[in-house]
Amino acid sequence: MVSKGLMGAWAFIDFLLLAGGGMSIALSIVWRAPNILMNMALSPEFLTGGMVVGIALCATFLVSIGAVVQRNHVTVGFVILNYFLIVDSIIVLVVGTMIWFFSLRQRSEFHVKWQGLSDQDRITLQDKFRCCGYFGPSDPAFKASDVQVGGAFCVSKEFAASLASNNTANFCVSPVTTFTDYTLENTFTTIYGLMAVVLSLLVASLCVIKKRQEEERFKRIDAKRGGRGFV
Repeated sequence: MVSKGLMGAWAFIDFLLLAGGGMSIALSIVWRAPNILMNMALSPEFLTGGMVVGIALCATFLVSIGAVVQRNHVTVGFVILNYFLIVDSIIVLVVGTMIWFFSLRQRSEFHVKWQGLSDQDRITLQDKFRCCGYFGPSDPAFKASDVQVGGAFCVSKEFAASLASNNTANFCVSPVTTFTDYTLENTFTTIYGLMAVVLSLLVASLCVIKKRQEEERFKRIDAKRGGRGFV
């Protein structure tokens, strides 16, 4: 019989796989709620990617249950499980890398998103961070259309022009990218962290297969010796 320690470790990692899948699905749903900054940081494509990761991991967990309840000499379930885990690792790598690569181009990417916001959303962010426009006048990418007049802080074009252009706190690029950088970094780091769970379960499953095969081989040898064992 496969050792209790090995099966206990396998079961624990399998539970982590389910927890990771459930977390990915839950956050992909929760983060779709209306929130200007969160919706800027995590696009629908990223949330869909997170949903795919979660569904793939939960589906793999179901396969693992089918594998572990099979009789000892049947290892095909674990073989199928390992193929599922390889596919999971590819999905996790693709989604995590997609978000990581996007995070490297935040200033320009979020400038486009800033311009796509409604007037009221831009006013809301300007009031929240006490800033005017996305880039400052000293930045080559500055566009006057980025400054949305109105609200409690950026009350006029003249006020926006009077702000010190060498102080990045006066413009929204710094506070916006500070939030999005934190969000994106934690998101792709967590997704990459799921890779450790997937690969650990893959290794544990290979160990279970090996131990089951060894046990079955010893049973056959014992049967040929008339059930007397080796002593």
